[in-house]
Amino acid sequence: MDQFNEFLILLDSNLSGSWWFPILLVGTGIFFTIYLGFPQFKFFGKAWGLVSGKSTKSSSGGETTGFEALTTAMSGAVGTGNIGGVALAIWTGGPAAIFWMWITAIFGMTTKFVEVTLGHKYRTTLEDGSISGGPMYYIEHALNMKWVAILFAFLMMITAIGSGNMPQINNIALVMNTEFSVPKLFTGLFLGALLWIIIIGGIKRIASVASKIIPIMGLIYFGGALIVLAENYNNILPSFNAIFAQVFTGSAAVGGFLGASFAMSLKYGVARGLYSNEAGQGSSPIAHASSKNKSIDQGVISILEPFIDTIVVCTVTALVILSSGVWTQKFDTNFSKTDMIILEGIYSDEKNSDGSFIYPDDIDELTNYVQSIDSDVNEFSGIVNVVDGKLITENITVLHSRSIAENILVKVNGSNNPYNGELNVLNGKVSESAKFEGKSLVSSAELTAKAFSQGLFGSFGGKLVAIALLLFAFSTAITWCYYGDRSTAYIFGERGVIWYRNLYVLCFVLAAEFGHKNIRANSIAPGLIKTDFAKGLWENPEILKSVLQTNPMRRIGEPDEIAGAAIMLSSKAGNYINGQTIVIDGGTTVV
Repeated sequence: MDQFNEFLILLDSNLSGSWWFPILLVGTGIFFTIYLGFPQFKFFGKAWGLVSGKSTKSSSGGETTGFEALTTAMSGAVGTGNIGGVALAIWTGGPAAIFWMWITAIFGMTTKFVEVTLGHKYRTTLEDGSISGGPMYYIEHALNMKWVAILFAFLMMITAIGSGNMPQINNIALVMNTEFSVPKLFTGLFLGALLWIIIIGGIKRIASVASKIIPIMGLIYFGGALIVLAENYNNILPSFNAIFAQVFTGSAAVGGFLGASFAMSLKYGVARGLYSNEAGQGSSPIAHASSKNKSIDQGVISILEPFIDTIVVCTVTALVILSSGVWTQKFDTNFSKTDMIILEGIYSDEKNSDGSFIYPDDIDELTNYVQSIDSDVNEFSGIVNVVDGKLITENITVLHSRSIAENILVKVNGSNNPYNGELNVLNGKVSESAKFEGKSLVSSAELTAKAFSQGLFGSFGGKLVAIALLLFAFSTAITWCYYGDRSTAYIFGERGVIWYRNLYVLCFVLAAEFGHKNIRANSIAPGLIKTDFAKGLWENPEILKSVLQTNPMRRIGEPDEIAGAAIMLSSKAGNYINGQTIVIDGGTTVV
């Protein structure tokens, strides 16, 4: 599992964490903004008129109103990215990352306008009377690149289960169990049944649910956030200053936060911006394509999506986190092995009474290290001795969550008993499965929950965030099922949709964290495999040629090569793999 996590980190660093990603994403938005004459500003007022129904002009077809299509798309976008994604951006890139989230949203409004207009224009009506649209249709018909369209649809099917499904129910089940003591199995079965009832009704029922749940969850979350901001009103202007002051220099070290470079603020601000509003990702045009509006009108409406999602909701979350001060504070938490590293030498982030660091050289070195800049910091390799859960090996420092960890306690994995013995460490990473606890910075949804728990709300703040997270995550799961089934319909026709929906709900239920019963839920996402099911694809010379050109191995897969992964997952070798989607495509998705 640790190796898989490391692979995901490596993949992220070469995608959203790389230089080409923000340049390509924001650059595309800038190009269309200039080319189209700044439509995000020119049509902003018209968008509100259209979504309210005051200026609506219906097209000849469609299944939803403009408002329903907008809320459906937003239910897929407004989710854990708004709660945890903003916190992760601040934790990684500092307050300045929020500025780059705004930039992503501003130009993403134009990107959204373009992709939604095209997705709606090239939509089609399937044999069962349902509407299907999105990037796969304009890629095929406008660009004449069917193999790219098939690849996009295939990856959307995978993403729907791997991102829109399993992580959402895992978050929900964990939150419900932690905050309200609801059994994970009950959560999975109940919400799985509810999910099935909703998605079987198609886009009309999905849109109807989304149009009601979005305002409710907005009211709950916004109401709580405004109370927190009211308590910390003196820190609101300083929070804005923290965002703007170091936009082009990076965020300085403060409190337990070791700082972030300009590059980190830019890269992760843009990455979290995309994760939040999905502008350019190609998912939301699938929902907007169902609208009864004209294509251009629905494109105008979609301008509101990044604005509401990122400029409004994400900004409120950021201000709550920054004004409460929790982003620089260390809290008692369970350590993640992925976020933990053991270093050679003793480093300190102690401060003087005036807030300055007692050992600024230590902070400079650690700041360079966490920013992947050349430093004298070395990762520890060797044996670490533990007695009654306490680290007794001298001359080492533990970093967790990009901060110096304190009050570290090691426990036997799966119990509360203190660990005794030796820990083997290689390049800073612990090989044993021992459990680590202590004080460090926190990130993601946990950081947002800490911000809400300050002041008036107290411990109820965590429950408020939990309720919002439940609604956000469940609405995301609903919408992403629709994205997946439209993609399935594009590749396999209407006959494949019911099978995809069944698989989606099954994964949703099983992924509700059965780990305590040693029951695991994983999925295999194959590329083009020489099976009877995919015969129509690999027997087509044009499609086969296109697939082979993009496959590093220059061949399609054999059934036995899928079977090997299935055997591994069902054997002892896969005992610690849970809730994951394993892609077996010869490397097509990573080139």
